[in-house]
Amino acid sequence: MPIDIERFETDPEEALNARGRTNAAAVLSFLAASPDRAYTPKEIHEATGLPRGSVGVVLSRLEDRGLVRHRGEYWAVAADEAVEKTLSSMRAAQAATDRFGPEDPEEWGPGVEDDEET
Repeated sequence: MPIDIERFETDPEEALNARGRTNAAAVLSFLAASPDRAYTPKEIHEATGLPRGSVGVVLSRLEDRGLVRHRGEYWAVAADEAVEKTLSSMRAAQAATDRFGPEDPEEWGPGVEDDEET
């Protein structure tokens, strides 16, 4: 669904993310909802509404992390408990962002950067 250019230019990037979650979360959630099925990237694109070009990149990254697997043109969620842990972490991070807003390092106060180096 298109948005007007004013919103495009003024809304924070997080607010412009469709459905309020990352592409990785959308793909992983979709595949995890049907662990007994495998899908083509086109089917994942159609089901999630993500840009077609993004789906392949996301699937490759998720595969690198061991969260999805593929054979031929088909992709499925990995048969691993790491998937549920990852989804749980993504949900917790999204809930925190929804409640407290996006992370802003300028709000951390002075000296935070120095503490990280020691």
